Amino acid sequence: MKTIIDTATDAGKFTTLLNAFKAAALTDSMRAKGPYTVFAPTDEAFTQLPAGALNALLKDRKKLKGVLEYHMVPGTLAGNDLKTGEITTVEGTPLVLATQQDGKVTVNGAKILQADIEASNGVIHAINTVVLPKGTTLAAAA
Repeated sequence: MKTIIDTATDAGKFTTLLNAFKAAALTDSMRAKGPYTVFAPTDEAFTQLPAGALNALLKDRKKLKGVLEYHMVPGTLAGNDLKTGEITTVEGTPLVLATQQDGKVTVNGAKILQADIEASNGVIHAINTVVLPKGTTLAAAA
């Protein structure tokens, strides 16, 4: 089985996320033993950010690392392990999980588009929005 990085590469819909991992120098840790659960914004999710926000974020390595680590949880949480409540991220602050009426789970309001993309060092859940830690803002380019 492949690592989170290789699995995300093969999926073909996480190119922006993979570039962000590289810019934040997190690629090696995402190839490490782990395990990690990654709530991975799709390429389409990144297009919803304000104009210029992604480029600004990619240039601010400290902020970028915090945002990416906010999408990562230590350990492996399968889709059926995700219940309403809070889970602590690698970044240190919690993500809020909520079960909707249709039984689907959201992560800070982001919908899980595809759960349980398995990797040798964890699991990826594709989400439709980039989620931000409390107090983190992404400004549009002036």
